[in-house]
Amino acid sequence: MGYDVDLGVQSYCFRTYDNHADVIKAVQACGLSAIELCGKHLKLADGEEPAPVLKQYTDAGIAVSSYGVNRFSTDEAAARRVFEFAKLAGFGAISTSVGKDGAEPTFRMLEQLGEAYDVNLAIHNHGRKDWLGSPETLQQVFAGTSSRIGLCLDTAWMLDSGADPVAIAAKFADRLYGLHIKDFVFDEQGKPEDVIVGTGNLDLKALLALLQSRDFKGYVTLEYEGDVADPVPSTKRCVEAVKATAAAL
Repeated sequence: MGYDVDLGVQSYCFRTYDNHADVIKAVQACGLSAIELCGKHLKLADGEEPAPVLKQYTDAGIAVSSYGVNRFSTDEAAARRVFEFAKLAGFGAISTSVGKDGAEPTFRMLEQLGEAYDVNLAIHNHGRKDWLGSPETLQQVFAGTSSRIGLCLDTAWMLDSGADPVAIAAKFADRLYGLHIKDFVFDEQGKPEDVIVGTGNLDLKALLALLQSRDFKGYVTLEYEGDVADPVPSTKRCVEAVKATAAAL
């Protein structure tokens, strides 16, 4: 039967590209039609108008599936710009980070804005050095927040935190609003290195099977940060690996 995974790509993969036309060509070369834009390519924090940028992608047949990872504070005006972009682009969850200092009032503000705009927040776990990187901390955050606050599970950074991302996806299934599919191997000192997804420590088949079994409706973003100068060939290999694995389910 297979699993028809709706896959997009993080624009940070193409962070050396300053021109949207080049990013669009890269997305198309990878065989994709969705992108999660980051602040490198849409500078909302600097007041950049999103509508012309969005039009470039939609005119090319590329949907914007999320935006981030956006680091929120209690600056409501700045937060509203992101929520307004979410409504403009039509995506339902924002890739999110929140600083540890001031986290509680920030979460309260995000809950209120989430209700007002009908948009969820998806916390991106960024490994063992991130205060939001561990499953235990995420559990505490979710216990103290409404369902507007959920998870953008970065599979590689969850591996970095010493946890199985497939098990974490199952554990937080009711709060799972997005995924960054990414894979790491680690050297003897524990330093991570990006590899083609499914060739490192990520059980790609099990992850996709879980998403299929749960009829997952959130955004699924491929992220490969290696080969910075020429990212398309390896990113395309990652896309092919995800699609081939999904088709074989």
